[in-house]
Amino acid sequence: MNAYLGEFIGTMIVIAFGGGVVAGVSLKDSKSAQGGYLLVCMAWGLAVALAIYAVGGVSGAHLNPAVSISLAAIGEFSWEQVPGYVLAQVLGAYTGAHIVYLHYLPHWKNTESAETKLGVFSTIPAVRSHLHNVISEFIATFFLLFGLMFIGANSFTEGLNPIVVGILISAIGFSFGGTTGFAINPARDFGPRLAHALLPIPGKGSSDWAYAWVPVVGPLAGGVAGVFAYQLLFK
Repeated sequence: MNAYLGEFIGTMIVIAFGGGVVAGVSLKDSKSAQGGYLLVCMAWGLAVALAIYAVGGVSGAHLNPAVSISLAAIGEFSWEQVPGYVLAQVLGAYTGAHIVYLHYLPHWKNTESAETKLGVFSTIPAVRSHLHNVISEFIATFFLLFGLMFIGANSFTEGLNPIVVGILISAIGFSFGGTTGFAINPARDFGPRLAHALLPIPGKGSSDWAYAWVPVVGPLAGGVAGVFAYQLLFK
């Protein structure tokens, strides 16, 4: 139970900080408005690093169904725990999105664009093409899991691993995030998208469920491919 609680809290932290920076740079009348994409990528990396520090010793800090399922696929995590981890991750992401909503409560009504409001919660492709969007998420998550495997194969000064993982997240954002916003995590997209659908956000528009399968299928497939590629090349 502690492991599931750890995944819930850790994923909540990721979305509270990550979604929070997107809200800050996007919503009208925010003091960090126009902070830019560089700030967003750096903040997501820091969010993941801090979440790992918070719960890594409790649950291993997967914080992502693509990580849990990929590790189970190569026998490094129990399939019996996967459903509980995934549920905890989705609920944590959903809760984190509520925190962002409450924190920026006065700004929703001041922001006219429904797409901007949705973008605080979930990913939106720069160019909508489901095939290419899936490929983008596949590639980005391939490098996430491939990267996590080679980070795990190296020895760092004690306590430094979360920072290195955070750097990996930011690097993926810099290099591959321009197409889809680099969900690389089904819970990160689905939980906040569900929150967007249910919360009373003024003028929020559609939650774009027609796209919602892309940041689920692409990351899951890419993650599994990443861990198997690592094993094929280096094991």
